[in-house]
Amino acid sequence: MIKLILPIVLAMGWAYAMYRMSMTKLTSDLDRNSRPIDDPELEALVRRIGRQVEIEHLQAHTYQMDAINGLAAPDGRIFITTGLLERYQRGEVTAAEVTSVIVHELGHVALGHHKRRMIDWTGQNAARMALGMVLSRIIPFIGFYIANLVSSLLMAKLSRRDEFEADEYATALMVSAGLGTGPQISMFEKLGRLSPSGKGVAWLMSHPATSERIQAIKDRSDKWAEKLDA
Repeated sequence: MIKLILPIVLAMGWAYAMYRMSMTKLTSDLDRNSRPIDDPELEALVRRIGRQVEIEHLQAHTYQMDAINGLAAPDGRIFITTGLLERYQRGEVTAAEVTSVIVHELGHVALGHHKRRMIDWTGQNAARMALGMVLSRIIPFIGFYIANLVSSLLMAKLSRRDEFEADEYATALMVSAGLGTGPQISMFEKLGRLSPSGKGVAWLMSHPATSERIQAIKDRSDKWAEKLDA
């Protein structure tokens, strides 16, 4: 029994240490390569969102990266990439659409996804180790490969869950701030054109298919509007 449990415990400890190191490195990189957003229209919309969650001085930052994306740091800071900001400055996306990305990342922070991801990551490695040990006895040589595939699929599913939850949070906040779901939907539609690399088998992707996210927003937008009118 100890021979089975000890490797799992060690795998969990290793996974936790690797996750913490990764987050420390990310935070350091963000410190070096970011700055607060300096755009009056975007700043005004971010403050408008902040008032909805009683954060008087909500601030977003830009992170030096060509990709069109947003991200939330472990310490709660919200970022959009310079790639996205440049598209906004060229008029390819609107201030409200950029704000929808910021609000999505705020959702990750508010819902505690970084902490949950750490727990999921640690558990995934323990499960990979346990499943690999069992399968390697039944299917020598390829047992660990199967265990890696299964655990990767599980993590992708959990990641997609987090993305849907952050989308839902953003929908509620965009509606309550009077911006509606239009910018959120149009931003996703534009991302499909601006970042065509998002194609792939949906259940292997860490993010849900864009069409599924858009449909989910449309399905619940009326629900949020009804709650606010009640």
